[in-house]
Amino acid sequence: MTVTAYTLAVVLDLFVVLIGARFLLQPRPAAAGYGVPAKPDGDPAYLTIKGLRDGTFGLLGLALLAFSGAHAEAWFMLVVALLPLCDTLIVLRNGGQKSVAYGVHFATAVVVLLSAGLLFAV
Repeated sequence: MTVTAYTLAVVLDLFVVLIGARFLLQPRPAAAGYGVPAKPDGDPAYLTIKGLRDGTFGLLGLALLAFSGAHAEAWFMLVVALLPLCDTLIVLRNGGQKSVAYGVHFATAVVVLLSAGLLFAV
């Protein structure tokens, strides 16, 4: 179970780093994939903020796992699960596709909570 818990946590953290990088390097396609496309004439600052936020959370998760261990990472995952839950609501409230809201964001929250549970069990 330890290998599974650590592997899932690392994969999730790296995935969030990649999402952050995509928002920094390809902001408009990343926003469309998020479920709420960016307006063509809109301020790109929110896309940059999202990229930095996600990248930072991913790196923080990796650092916690490497330097503080599974228990600290478990608490981090538990708290961070709020983000995809809120992303679900953001997509739904802004006319995004329900399939993206539930199939991407809500499903991500469930996997992050599963990861937290596995890490607490280690």
